[in-house]
Amino acid sequence: MTRHDITRLSLGLTLGLLALPLQAQQNDATHWVSDSLTTYVRSGPTDGYRIVGTLTAGEPVTQLETSGNYTRVQNADGNSVWILTSELQATPSAQVRVPALEQQVAELSAELDGINEEWESRTAAQREALEAREARIADLEARNEALDAETEQSRQTIRQLQARLDTQEEDLLMRYFMYGGGVAGAGLLVGLVVPHLPRRKRKRDRWF
Repeated sequence: MTRHDITRLSLGLTLGLLALPLQAQQNDATHWVSDSLTTYVRSGPTDGYRIVGTLTAGEPVTQLETSGNYTRVQNADGNSVWILTSELQATPSAQVRVPALEQQVAELSAELDGINEEWESRTAAQREALEAREARIADLEARNEALDAETEQSRQTIRQLQARLDTQEEDLLMRYFMYGGGVAGAGLLVGLVVPHLPRRKRKRDRWF
């Protein structure tokens, strides 16, 4: 949930609260004087009765009875007077509702701020964890590349050593072959020459 979504949610909740009556559990006989600046009240249920005073805008009163266009109400002081029915309303006036709504809006705003801070904290923690994992992955990839390079270098060294070993084996075989051929040739030569060498005659010593 982004900050924009939280702001939209806050506005939606505020508008919803403004649309709901805050005193739904009040007695049905309780009404409120309309938001006019002054509301005149009379001593009887017609315009012919004299005005006996005024009621404060937004003041709660108890409905007693209705006659024609007038309703007899009783205020908090216990005074009973007649007031035009059209100047009564069944829901609390703005004077009563606005402070309560402002309080609820302040509470909701504080709660949403807390949610936003918690969300940002979690997001920051997740971002740090992700960055740490990415760094770890990058390190492992670098080490893997280094190991691959070392492996390839080792393979090249092994191939070079194997080639040198093969060359040395061929040289050794050639030397053995030449040595054996030399020995065989010398033996053959000796076998051919020795029989043709002149033999020395033995002198026979005579004693008589």
